[in-house]
Amino acid sequence: MLHSLNTDIQAPERFTYPFCYEPHPLCVMAAKEVQAYIGIHAEIREDADKGKMFGVLVVEHEGGLAYLAAYSGLLAGRNDWDYFVPPVYDAQQPDGHFKTTEREISLTTHHSPLIAKKMSQDLQLWLFHQYQLLNARGEVKDLVDIWQSYYSRPKLRQKFPLPPSGTGDCCAPKLLQYAYQQVLKPVCMAEFWWGATTKEEIRQHLNYYPACRGKCKPILTWMLEGLEVDPNPELLGFAHLDPKTVYEDEYIVVLDKPSGLLSTPGRIEDYSVETLMRQRYPEAVIAHRLDMGTSGLLIVAKTLEAYRPLQEQFIKHQVKKKYVAKVEDGRCKKEEVRGTISLPLRPDPMNRPRQMVDLEHGKRAVTDYEFLSDDLVALYPQTGRTHQLRIHCAHPDGLGRPIVGDELYGTKGDRLMLHASEIWFTHPVTHQEMHLASSPPFVDSEI
Repeated sequence: MLHSLNTDIQAPERFTYPFCYEPHPLCVMAAKEVQAYIGIHAEIREDADKGKMFGVLVVEHEGGLAYLAAYSGLLAGRNDWDYFVPPVYDAQQPDGHFKTTEREISLTTHHSPLIAKKMSQDLQLWLFHQYQLLNARGEVKDLVDIWQSYYSRPKLRQKFPLPPSGTGDCCAPKLLQYAYQQVLKPVCMAEFWWGATTKEEIRQHLNYYPACRGKCKPILTWMLEGLEVDPNPELLGFAHLDPKTVYEDEYIVVLDKPSGLLSTPGRIEDYSVETLMRQRYPEAVIAHRLDMGTSGLLIVAKTLEAYRPLQEQFIKHQVKKKYVAKVEDGRCKKEEVRGTISLPLRPDPMNRPRQMVDLEHGKRAVTDYEFLSDDLVALYPQTGRTHQLRIHCAHPDGLGRPIVGDELYGTKGDRLMLHASEIWFTHPVTHQEMHLASSPPFVDSEI
């Protein structure tokens, strides 16, 4: 399970911050070896092709640098592949307590569903206690203790009383647990996706991704104690960019927001369009929002009196918006040059801020589209869900072509190639019909 790395590449000074990182060259090297291994093992590749997260952990040992490999959950129904580290706890043993009790619950369900439900809850709690997780100092906590220590405040404890099912079976906890057990020093870590984008997971083949926050944030916070870890890049602040004024009168301002600037203050960063506008106009309110990575037109009301009629127009879907996006190569055919995408969305609780398609519980999300060229598409949202345009472009039931530079649903780049290029609305005070435009900065010619 320990695979040597023959290289002159220097190890990093600190361990990877797993929730926001650029993969270190050592991890890239290790990942390529894992990818080659998957490619030549048919049974593994066949299951991985359906979509699976893999991870690598570079470690120091007596012979120098080496790496460990892992996969999330089960691989081809197994968790005992020789090339990969074992699970933190193996619940798949046919004669073990977990599988034996599962069979008892299945038999009980038919005649005593309430008893079966209680047995299932007890079994899940028992399983959580079996996950005895180490940190870099050699200390041990089980999954329940880790979870309740992380969510220690009463309100949070009430909201997150126990871990979700499957917690502890992701790549990162498996890798660190095995390294600590074998007295190996962790150097750097990365996770990549192999295979198809699924309807649940909008991921791109061989792209690197951060550890999931919903299941892994409490665990890794514990397991990394005692290691010197890179600082969270999200806490280092962002460039203080300035928006350009496209239109202004005594009631409203329409700005051209650059990519990389928040519309409103974030959880960490206060600098935003709204804070800038309030320095000039104390009552200023943003009438709508654009993602930080999205550039383009943004309406600001200078007063509450101007804001309320604008808000009503947005609520009633009376504001029309056109976005232009540059999309990756994909399957779109000429006969699909225009159309409508309807895929309901909801937040992904395990991977915030990601959103996901949910046909049963998601909120209505509709986008009209029209291709302007092979890789440029005009998007006209009928609704305004979070990440709607990004998912409707990336999802296999949408365009199947992620927006260039979309690190959540596509491939990370210099910027998200999405621009709010035109907007139509009624002036909140003069009632004049307004139409404003801004050319996408990533397009050379007029469109």
